[in-house]
Amino acid sequence: MRIQLSSAVILAALSLAACSDKAPQQAASSAASGAAPAAPNASLDITGAGASFPQPVYAQWATAYQGATSGKVNYQSIGSSGGVKQITSKTVNFGATDAPLSKEELDKEGLIQFPTVIGGVVPVVNIDGIEPGKLKLNGEVLANIYLGKITKWNDPAIVALNDGLQLPDANITTVFRSDGSGTTFNFVTYLSQVSAPWKEQVGAANSVKWPTSASGAAGKGNEGVATYVSRVKNSIGYVEYAYAKQNNMSHVALQNKAGNFVQPSQESFAAAADADWKNAPGFQLILTNQGTDQAWPIAAATFILVHKKADDAAKAKAVLSFFDWAYKNGDDAATKLDYVPLPASVKDLIREEWKLVTDANGAAVY
Repeated sequence: MRIQLSSAVILAALSLAACSDKAPQQAASSAASGAAPAAPNASLDITGAGASFPQPVYAQWATAYQGATSGKVNYQSIGSSGGVKQITSKTVNFGATDAPLSKEELDKEGLIQFPTVIGGVVPVVNIDGIEPGKLKLNGEVLANIYLGKITKWNDPAIVALNDGLQLPDANITTVFRSDGSGTTFNFVTYLSQVSAPWKEQVGAANSVKWPTSASGAAGKGNEGVATYVSRVKNSIGYVEYAYAKQNNMSHVALQNKAGNFVQPSQESFAAAADADWKNAPGFQLILTNQGTDQAWPIAAATFILVHKKADDAAKAKAVLSFFDWAYKNGDDAATKLDYVPLPASVKDLIREEWKLVTDANGAAVY
């Protein structure tokens, strides 16, 4: 049985204003009054598309941005592969991906890439009586479930990790993404790191040939996977953590590289995110399977893509204005959704990268 669910999320909020020379004065005035600084003359609608992983926080940012500036941002949650395709074809003003492009890929397409927040991909299950965080799995067992080698919830390999937990004699239904997905990329990258059979037989990419496709189910977007797991008993899937929390799903505790069973949280995501962004070409960093004691094993950053040479300089400036506003005013919203905001030092590195975005005359747009 293979079922495909489809869902797309469109965020409204947009019209941006480009930063002007008055920005420092306005920021100081806003700080004195306790209000978030507004972007001046925000009037341009901007569009973006791609990763569903960051959609919850982008929705919050877009709404808050519109309230503060009257600017609107229209973002479609279509999956990372779709985001890359739409920005390279110049269908949107910015693309979004959880699978970072290499420096070579960026140069080939004339793009820059920068991270926005850090979060985590979590396995989620629908098993009667199993509360969130109670079921323990390690990487090998998780890989074997998706390889089809473990097919029952009371398999000895699962029971051995869960002393005292009542597990049913029931078939496991695996749920996976139907679309090209950065969430999938990070999930299967982790499986490739912890399971030699997975690496050899399946590998890591935005879209893979699922060994359990004949008996499993495919959902479009994090939304589709979350919906499917919520509806089908004895299923397992993988989603960004915010989707698990918003849908009251039962997440799994995972054993990390250090040998500790950890829960998904801001703290465990942050423990995996102590990375050298400064020396990462194109900000390309993979955060899965880090060795820190309390690191969540499937942590991930999510990224924005924009063209270096802007066909529409005003729109390019508006995109950067929005993310600059989010960096300055969006950390609380990100934190409430259990994402990890970027350190100020990383945001400063990103702002330097933005100077590479130029108009037709070679002048920086921001």
